[in-house]
Order: sequence, then C-alpha cells, then structure tokens
Amino acid sequence: MDANNNNIDDSTELNTRGNWNEVKGAAKQKWGQLTDDDMTYDEGKQDEFFGNIQKKTGHAIDEIKDWFSQTFSGTSNDPNRPSNQH
Repeated sequence: MDANNNNIDDSTELNTRGNWNEVKGAAKQKWGQLTDDDMTYDEGKQDEFFGNIQKKTGHAIDEIKDWFSQTFSGTSNDPNRPSNQH
C-alpha cells in the first residue's frame, strides 16, 4: 500500500523511519556529496526531500526512490541491509 502516493510502499517507509540514522549513513556512503542537512526529512515533504537529493546527486528521483526501497525493504536479517554488512 502507498497511502501518501510517494511510490514507496508504506511498510518500507515505516521501516526506514524507524532506522533513520542507518538510512542517513547508507545514503551518505552511496552519494558521498550528501550532508546531514541534505538528509533532513520533514513529514509530508517527501517530494522536496527526494528533489533535494536529485539536485545534489544528479540521479533521477525514481532511481533514488528505488535505491531506498531496495536497500531498506528487507528484514532485519537481510544481508543486503547496510547494518548487516560487516
């Protein structure tokens, strides 16, 4: 389900919000030019958040959303999650 129509499954979004420090760290590793300010997320401003990342990285918004979804949609035991990669 995608209640807020941002093309990210609601369960993925809730999981991501619960692990925000992990999300910020992984995104900053993927796109080294991102800062903590770039990763500031305000409720209800998903489009602005993704647009800012797009401007900073030059990647398409769909590509950015896909990366977030693929990276954080797995379970806590998923070996592809950044916190499980040692």
